Amino acid sequence: MTIQDVAALSGLSICTVSRALRHLPNVSAKAQAKVSDAAAKLGYKASSAAARLAGGTTGAVAIIVPTATAWFFAQAVEAAEEIFADSGFDTVLISLRNRPGVQRKLFADLAGLAQRVDGVLLLNVALDGAETAALEASGLAVASVGMHGVPWDNVGIDDEEAARQATGHLLGLGHWDLAMLAGTEPPGRTVVTADARRRGFEQALADHDLTVDPDLVVKAGSSIEGGRRAMTELVENRRMPSAVFAGCDETAFGALMALRDLGLSAPGNVSIIGIDDHQMSWFLGLTTIAQPVADQGAFAATLLAERLHRPGSAHPPAAHLLETKLVERRSTGRRR
Repeated sequence: MTIQDVAALSGLSICTVSRALRHLPNVSAKAQAKVSDAAAKLGYKASSAAARLAGGTTGAVAIIVPTATAWFFAQAVEAAEEIFADSGFDTVLISLRNRPGVQRKLFADLAGLAQRVDGVLLLNVALDGAETAALEASGLAVASVGMHGVPWDNVGIDDEEAARQATGHLLGLGHWDLAMLAGTEPPGRTVVTADARRRGFEQALADHDLTVDPDLVVKAGSSIEGGRRAMTELVENRRMPSAVFAGCDETAFGALMALRDLGLSAPGNVSIIGIDDHQMSWFLGLTTIAQPVADQGAFAATLLAERLHRPGSAHPPAAHLLETKLVERRSTGRRR
């Protein structure tokens, strides 16, 4: 029996079942009872170390991240590590340090990696076709977070839709002169999501018969410092828009910092929205599109642990999209 079987019998999503089995908050008593009943009927025991694969395995899983320092990856890794620990697996954290050379070296020796671990969890790592094929042929069990069109289980959000929703919020407040502090995905990139969020921004404008002003799209990466530099560049060397969509909350934090340094404010001079719902977003009053970061890491880890414990599972790999929602705070307001 697998977690998919419990989900099917209970009539609930795999994500809800995963949370219920771990007795996490935000699961209703009714849903908790359904999951417990289904698990009991099926004889399913979640994350049992006794289910470890027999002989010939390492009992370890690698978690591969573009960088270990960003908030998103830290949250997802911690949630995934908890699942793997409960499942009887040790974890090896591999940071690519946002360096294409580190990634090339890792994928050039997947045979060596397979001697150290049984499976790999990728968090928003951009792979080319050759790397995807090599990983699929490596014999390693694989799952991922935030990737697209991959031949293994993936958990994520619809980044394009999240960006369209964020931009649509600004448009709904009467802001038609919009800028974007964009993430960057240069050749040899290690991180996914920036391209999809740019497409969502462009689509929201197109939905309102507007076009993107190239002068108002500034490369900012996904860091506080990048957001600060990009917002300063926008105000001092380009022109002030009425609202800004930042590709992630940390970029938005930098933009808020730049406004303060320039004697400006949000939403007094410009409205700002991000994506994430970072732990500091509430404190800073940032309007954002919230995504369930820890749930993505835990859900993907659960799927990978299931495949390692039950390699004969008949369930084909699938893409699972989790919901996002607008969290409106004080950094956005109607155009004056």
